Amino acid sequence: MSAIAWTAVAVFAVAYVLIATEKLNRVTVALGGAAILLAVGATDAEHAFFSEEAGVDWNVIFLLIGMMLIVGVLKRTGVFEYVAIWSAKKARGRPFPIMVILVVVTGVVSAALDNVTTVLLVAPVTLLVCDRLGVPPVPFLIAEVFASNIGGAATLVGDPPNIIIASRSGLTFNDFLAVLAPLVAVVLVVFVLLCRIMFRKAFRYDPERVSKVMALRERDAIRDPRLLVISLSVLAAVLVAFVLHTVLGLEPSVVALLGGLLLLALSRLDAGEVARDVEWPTLIFFAGLFVMVGALVTTGVIDQIARAATDAVEGKLWPATMLLLWASAALSAIVDNIPYVATMSPIVAELVDGSGGLGKAQVLWWALAIGADFGGNATAVGASANVVVLGIADRAGHKITFWEFTKYGLIVTVVSVALAVPYLWLRFFAF
Repeated sequence: MSAIAWTAVAVFAVAYVLIATEKLNRVTVALGGAAILLAVGATDAEHAFFSEEAGVDWNVIFLLIGMMLIVGVLKRTGVFEYVAIWSAKKARGRPFPIMVILVVVTGVVSAALDNVTTVLLVAPVTLLVCDRLGVPPVPFLIAEVFASNIGGAATLVGDPPNIIIASRSGLTFNDFLAVLAPLVAVVLVVFVLLCRIMFRKAFRYDPERVSKVMALRERDAIRDPRLLVISLSVLAAVLVAFVLHTVLGLEPSVVALLGGLLLLALSRLDAGEVARDVEWPTLIFFAGLFVMVGALVTTGVIDQIARAATDAVEGKLWPATMLLLWASAALSAIVDNIPYVATMSPIVAELVDGSGGLGKAQVLWWALAIGADFGGNATAVGASANVVVLGIADRAGHKITFWEFTKYGLIVTVVSVALAVPYLWLRFFAF
């Protein structure tokens, strides 16, 4: 590697350590790292701000802004309090059944929507129900992030890496559903059992608080019925447009931003007040992180790592599958899985073509998708949804540290990827 590539690796490594140890504010670290890499020439303005593969992903940024505006307006209707009371009463105030409800809903919805949109809608409900019952919200929020990343792997539109893989491989929506949905269903069931063990200390039961919640009427929580109808109508239109974005020719980011601005206009609320609910520090952190990871792409670091790994197992389909699966999970825990998958896709395409193109060789695409999607759970910066929920929790006064998230994330990732091993073997190699 060149000297500039080593510099990019060094800056990224130092920044990652500072983020992990929380010695400095993560926004400061991300922006500082991005500034250094721009200053030394590891990347430039054209790549950092205008490159789809090696710069700030503006689709993600504007998608987040649009959905945060929608959530900001929805919050003022009382609908989150309604859902919180409803779910608590359904589970009769027992914390673990409540977690199961929230995890399953998050996992299923994430298969139809992107992960970030899902957690933006579920997190406020979680904070409210935990506050009502007097239980710590952090385990619930962490569990929902894991569920969103697992559930998002089930479909072509559930996670951005899947969209990239589909465009490169020619795999269809039905292909993703047929191959990945059964695995995701199994992993979600196992994950629920893991939650019972990992977060057992959070399931404390306070009979007095529960009796107060059971006495509440959900309907009393709705403060503005007119605004609720308008908000749900706009949200429904946005969700339909997400599903039909290929037919409509509109990017999800454009749909979300249009929906957010339309709802803001129809709500008659003070725009400045609603805008204060947008997680601006989280968005700035994302921008800095995108620039740093983009520098690794621009200098060829990720490409060299990927090529070295695939060259080592070329022609050996099962070893190549396992290396791709586990390496993708490991690398997606450290760098954003979008540029990683974008870099790996042409290499995997060559390997698939070299192995006949069809049949068993398709397993390489599935190994890449599973590794990248599940690997996002391993660390606090492994996926966009992780960073968003950490920002929401911090703003609500419930700080989630890097290692508090990661100690659970590593377990969930290893178990999830390990379950994929026999599944891929049985599906593509056993018969």
